[in-house]
Amino acid sequence: MVLPFGIGAGLSVPLYKQFISESIKFTYFMLFAGVAFSITAFPVLCRILTELKLLDTTVGIVVLSAGVGNDIIGWVLLALSVALVNAGSGITAVYILLACVGWTLFLLFIVKYALLWLARKSGSVESGPTVLFMTVTILILFASAFFTDVIGVHAIFGAFVTGIIVPREGNLAIALTEKLEDMVAIIFLPLGYHAQFLPQYFTLSGLSTNLGLLNNGITWAYTIAIVFTAFIGKFGGCSLAAKYAAGFRWRESAAIGSLMSCKGLVELIVLNVGLSAGILTQRVFSMFVLEALILTFMTTPLVVRFYPPHVRRRISAVGATFGSVADEETRKVDRKTQVLNAHLKRRFTIVLDKLEHLPGAMAISQLVKPSSSSVQLNRRYSVSQGPSRSLLNPPALSVEALRLIELSDRTSAVMKSSVADSLLCTDPLLAVFKMFGQLNALPITPAIAIVPYDDLSYSVIEHAGNHDSDMIMLPWLPPSITPPTVTHPSSAVPQEGQLSSPQPVTPKASVITNPFDLLFKTSTSPTTEKPSSTIHSQFVRGVFAQARTDVALFVDQSTDGVGLDLDGSGSQHLFLAFFGGPDDRLALDFVVQVCANEEVSATVVRMIKKEMEVPLSAVPSAHMSLEVKSAEEANALTVASAVTGFPDTVYGEFSTATRMQSETADNLIWARYASPTAENRTDALSHIEFKELVTPVPLHACIRQAEGCRRPGVRLVVVAGRGRRLAVENHARELKDVMGEYGSVGSEVKKTIGDVATAFVVAGCAEGVVVLQEANLGKE
Repeated sequence: MVLPFGIGAGLSVPLYKQFISESIKFTYFMLFAGVAFSITAFPVLCRILTELKLLDTTVGIVVLSAGVGNDIIGWVLLALSVALVNAGSGITAVYILLACVGWTLFLLFIVKYALLWLARKSGSVESGPTVLFMTVTILILFASAFFTDVIGVHAIFGAFVTGIIVPREGNLAIALTEKLEDMVAIIFLPLGYHAQFLPQYFTLSGLSTNLGLLNNGITWAYTIAIVFTAFIGKFGGCSLAAKYAAGFRWRESAAIGSLMSCKGLVELIVLNVGLSAGILTQRVFSMFVLEALILTFMTTPLVVRFYPPHVRRRISAVGATFGSVADEETRKVDRKTQVLNAHLKRRFTIVLDKLEHLPGAMAISQLVKPSSSSVQLNRRYSVSQGPSRSLLNPPALSVEALRLIELSDRTSAVMKSSVADSLLCTDPLLAVFKMFGQLNALPITPAIAIVPYDDLSYSVIEHAGNHDSDMIMLPWLPPSITPPTVTHPSSAVPQEGQLSSPQPVTPKASVITNPFDLLFKTSTSPTTEKPSSTIHSQFVRGVFAQARTDVALFVDQSTDGVGLDLDGSGSQHLFLAFFGGPDDRLALDFVVQVCANEEVSATVVRMIKKEMEVPLSAVPSAHMSLEVKSAEEANALTVASAVTGFPDTVYGEFSTATRMQSETADNLIWARYASPTAENRTDALSHIEFKELVTPVPLHACIRQAEGCRRPGVRLVVVAGRGRRLAVENHARELKDVMGEYGSVGSEVKKTIGDVATAFVVAGCAEGVVVLQEANLGKE
């Protein structure tokens, strides 16, 4: 703060002579100008660090620490400036400062511990703030603000000190903020330290800013000088200190200087205090407001320019204070192990975002759990053979539980992001999932990410890349299914070798709706998807679109009452309809790996669609329709989302040679597993039944085959490839018939999981559906 304070004090000399009345003492104006130049907006700084994901970097830690000290010293200097202005004489100013210091010490050493005692006795630390604790805190807040205002220091200083003494145990300060922020957003203005003002505060600030007073060259010259010197003082001082005092690189030093030059809300408060105290004229006030806005707007672009993601350094677990590990250095992978076990998935990232998705996360984690015999065998093998033979043994299973929390505009969300490490131990979802892992011998490593909604999918992919995950696993609740308007008897479904005859279709009855439902979005029509399901599908599709690793989506359907006769033995049976394509090949590899567990069995059916020859007279009149597309055209890209600008999965054009290569790969992987040689035969294949089925209606046949796999006391899970790339068949027309029989879902569901998985979801023939997509490496 020394350099910007000195530059501000120096620039105050010509500013005082040009714009300030002689009735204001120069020392008062000089002190105020130095404070305005050296202040840093700590609340805005926290928000920028959170949105740029810099909280766990060396730059973020240093800036937060420096920002706290800078903010405290700035508020003290501001209180000193106001006290000197309000004092009639020097001795009065001393009395004001002594009273302010005495009140501060009284709050910090007496009221603080009394408030902590009350929080513990009332149970506020364990269960959140009680009504009594909140009442006492609010009374202390207003009393402190009133006292500091009466003695001649601004009320904001008293509110600031009150915010400091609120207990931090058990994240009580965050819970208190969550209770108050809605009221504060409507009636008051939160400043991060529980300082509160009337909502007209910003309005009056805008009214006090008159850019029309900047109407001559000398005024604009001083305005430019204020902007330039304020930035140079803060940027230069912090950058040089970071470079030569702390030993940072130039990029990191420049980022620290850019962040510390952020002004924002705090300087606006300082300027309003100066204007109300008579230290600033309206013209000088407008000049400083323009400077605060420009420097605040410059902060984020400068940080992104000086400190891009590929050069950021995370905090190291060991080493010196500023020892760090670059992002790219954390991605070391044992390449030999990957080559020897290329088809095995051993590192998983499971996303935990909502409480209702926790059962699905547990269910898909249960699938990849290794058998107890294999775990014991691996332990004996590793001990007997030693580290030199570890490459021949598959790597240990690793599960990263990524807790996603949306960073909203609320103050409490920003506060949570600053204490993310403590949330790893207190978050209920992570606690439940870790206990589930301990009970099932799954090694769970918790992680947490607090990011804006638009960055949720990118955060998942970035985390998976940083930890070298082989597969990302996402849970998803089943969307609402609209009952069928026309019920087709099961006998009407054409069997293999039979012709399908046209069924009479009952026209849909007209539904009379309230016109105001559309206006206020209160319609309860069954065809309207749940907003939460639609929003989550957009997040899932974002992961599918950007993922550079394999992705598995578990659609949990156990809540529908299916499978209530399970005996609790843990046995599961998988069903896979193999149509071909990279996603189906991944699904087949996944089924084989899962079946290494003796409690899991599977049925794999290779579906071959073949149209039956029919007489010409039996063919109904043909017409042009959008459904008569080829499979390649229909699956070349995912239909655009209803949300404008939403990134969706787009696949390039595939040549005939590429398609032939894919079909050859389908035949090879089918032959390797369905007809294994002696050296390729494993215990997992003995748990799998392989079939081939030729049918004109593959989706109907798949559903019937899956229903035939149901066994008493065994959980049935359907596995399907997303099938958007190199899909062999176009199922759009038959899917429409399936939804007419079992019920329909919204378009977002079909775009998210594909046609085959959608058919199983609407049929509801299993406790869950696992949808897999192979890593889209072609986009790199």
